[in-house]
Amino acid sequence: MPEPTNVTMSATLAADEAIARRRLAGQSVLSMASGEIGLPVHPGLRARLAEAAPLGTYGPVAGSPALRAAAAGYWRRRGLDTTPEQVVSGPGSKPLLFAALLAVGGDVVIPMPSWVSYAAQADLVGVRHFSVPTLPGQGGVPDPDLLRETVTAARAAGHDPRSVIVTLPDNPTGTIARPDTVRRLGEAARELDLVVISDEIYCDLVYDAAATPAVSPAAYAPERTIVTTGLTKNLAIGGWRIGVARLPDGEAGEALRERLVGVASQIWSSPAAPVQAAAAYAFDEPAEVVERVAASRRLHEKVARAMAERFTAAGALLPPVTATCYLYPDFEPLRDHLARAHGVHTGAELAQHLVEHHGVGVLPASAFGEPERSLRLRVATSRLYGETEEQQEAALAAGDPLALDWVRAALDQVGKALADLVREPAAPAARTAA
Repeated sequence: MPEPTNVTMSATLAADEAIARRRLAGQSVLSMASGEIGLPVHPGLRARLAEAAPLGTYGPVAGSPALRAAAAGYWRRRGLDTTPEQVVSGPGSKPLLFAALLAVGGDVVIPMPSWVSYAAQADLVGVRHFSVPTLPGQGGVPDPDLLRETVTAARAAGHDPRSVIVTLPDNPTGTIARPDTVRRLGEAARELDLVVISDEIYCDLVYDAAATPAVSPAAYAPERTIVTTGLTKNLAIGGWRIGVARLPDGEAGEALRERLVGVASQIWSSPAAPVQAAAAYAFDEPAEVVERVAASRRLHEKVARAMAERFTAAGALLPPVTATCYLYPDFEPLRDHLARAHGVHTGAELAQHLVEHHGVGVLPASAFGEPERSLRLRVATSRLYGETEEQQEAALAAGDPLALDWVRAALDQVGKALADLVREPAAPAARTAA
């Protein structure tokens, strides 16, 4: 009998549970480990969900016609010509990514660093994953030159890489790969006959799309790119679990769609019908939804950039944050000091020190595929907008959310923690002769 698959809980979800346990024990912990967006559900979404509550029957495996049409329109407005027949929906983009790995088959290449579940999903599918570093300041997309080298070497060793996962914009770094890098990735994928699986769930959270556009690989390699997205990040409905995938057109895309729908039929049958109805409304992008996403984007930008200033002031290296609610500061310049003053030698030890001594919960880079020795941290600012719906709505509406008491308190707490982290320890007092 085969051994059970040994996959541990997602690092972000495990961190959430650990922080919840600390709070139940009476400790005050600032939660910056999870990427959940701490904002209320838009009233229009609530209304559509309530209206659709009587929909209790199975629907089409690929999703309702209304949802698939709305998702196709969503992608067309972003420059990707899409038909409803190319769209498959599922209970979140996360299961769709997993199903895509099953549908494509073979081994997979992932960026380093990368979101915590890519490597774990490859393990669950039972295939190898090969990590390829990203270019500096361009997280989420493997260096195209190193991609070629890695795939060529893997195939020479008898392995079978068939796909590469990219993230645009990136989690964990909050950065965006440049269009030329994405173009070169598409060329490499075509030369190597790789399917590109492009996780674009953060594409609506780019601060300045004119200055730092997030260009999909589907713009350069449309015949071999699967695009996934969902409403978890732009509209803060992670608990509703709804996602959509855009399959390539042509014969190869049709074959992929058939396999993906087959996987879906055996795992989730069809997404929840009431949630699909609400999602169709959201993907149609009426004015009120566009305004809510824009307000969320502005809020993420202001708070994330203010938090970034705290880390750079402490001496951490941090590329400019251009999207999402994530920071990826590197404390390598402070390695000697951290070892001497706090006995910290790894990212995990640094994260542990911050939560135990300062009530600041973050994740180490090792959770995202980096070496244990790395002193990078993934910091998420998306839960700092308030504990109540009233506070969160105030943060969304505020011209200056940094002036709100609860947001300012969170920034101050992190600032004080970092100041203590980099402070030189006091010299022991000199002993006087008796």
